[in-house]
Amino acid sequence: MLKKLLAVFLCILMLSLSFSVCAYEPTNVDVSAKAAMLASLDTGEILYSKNIDEKVYPASIAKIMTILLILEHPDFRPDARITMVDEVDRWITGTGSAVSNLAVGEEFSALDLVYLILMTSCGDCAYLAAIVYGGSVENFVKKMNSRAAELGLTGTHYSNPVGLHDEGTYTTVRDIYTLTSYALKNETFKTVCESVRYKMPATNKSGERTLSTTNFLQDPSTNYYYSYAHGVKTGFTDEAGRCLVSTASYNGYRYLCIVMKCPANLGQRVEFIQSKELFRWAFNNFSFKQVADANNPVCEIGVDLSPDTDYLPLYIKNGFISVLPNESDTSTIKIVPHLKQDTVDAPVKKGTVLGTADIVFAEKTLGTVDLVAGNDVRASKFLAVVRSVKRVFTSNYMKIVYVCIGVGVLLFIIAVIRLNSGRKNKRKVRYIPYRDDNHNK
Repeated sequence: MLKKLLAVFLCILMLSLSFSVCAYEPTNVDVSAKAAMLASLDTGEILYSKNIDEKVYPASIAKIMTILLILEHPDFRPDARITMVDEVDRWITGTGSAVSNLAVGEEFSALDLVYLILMTSCGDCAYLAAIVYGGSVENFVKKMNSRAAELGLTGTHYSNPVGLHDEGTYTTVRDIYTLTSYALKNETFKTVCESVRYKMPATNKSGERTLSTTNFLQDPSTNYYYSYAHGVKTGFTDEAGRCLVSTASYNGYRYLCIVMKCPANLGQRVEFIQSKELFRWAFNNFSFKQVADANNPVCEIGVDLSPDTDYLPLYIKNGFISVLPNESDTSTIKIVPHLKQDTVDAPVKKGTVLGTADIVFAEKTLGTVDLVAGNDVRASKFLAVVRSVKRVFTSNYMKIVYVCIGVGVLLFIIAVIRLNSGRKNKRKVRYIPYRDDNHNK
């Protein structure tokens, strides 16, 4: 459990370090979605954003979390046997959700269940997964919200594992990006969501079935096919509108596109059309550019206690590559350092992180990188002793001692003065004039 939480923390930390907003305005693309994003899966940069922190209803996009909990469950095995139960009918009847038509008592594999939920978006199977892997629907939903909190999805809450409309089921585009990026690191999730067809083996109550993806960008048999698209999940309710989370890769570039609440009454599937247009815009207009390398020093930091040097050069740890417009001039990019302190004490090991630097282009921060020591710096024991002695004699404690000594000396001086004054008074003889009475007579 501790390893799992550590892995989640590191993932969130990496995302938070790389997730930078440097959005551009797409050309010849009219995005009618209420909220949308196009981001690089390679660098985490956002090329396009629209209302990414506003509340939206996820519809079946919520099943991404459902699948993640299944795949992360300690009892999950792809070949484990799952049985459809009649309790599912109580949950799914009358919801209008897509269903699998699996019969009560029908047995199939856990991997089949994942395909039925993620690829074909069957709501009855999502409820079945909640019962199998959560013990109950209510408990599974609690796990969904707990996992959302662990992943840092601050704008997300679930009330059911399907994504059926409810005021208690909502999310944001930013949270969807974080969740999907994390889920895509799971190979089973990635394989399933990128599949176009899946032959589900025969069961005890049915012959072999062929399942098809609901993502028409992936399906060559549709008019919306885009050969570079892969996964991830579709969604639709009247309140949520048409929703799509998709990825595409071309020529070494990978992008994730999210469009939420697209119009559903235009006679065409806007979510596929606009996602494709955003992908094309990115592939045609952006490229990787080396905006900072690890071979040139960025700045210097002062060094104390070293017999060899008073300054240490700092370098970018791993260099920095950004997705920028093809015509952009990288010479205008600025590197703004932020040091943890003005000086550092020797010894210092090469590679020690001593600060960060913002990579700024066109007044926008592309990202933040670590600044590390460029070489080893040895320490001087003599200088360390001198400092220790100096610190002792300049410490607050010693200042109090100095004050006490000063007061003591002052009191001593006053006492000596008063003592000497008293002695002088004792030595004084009173002068009495001589009077000769006989003479006066």
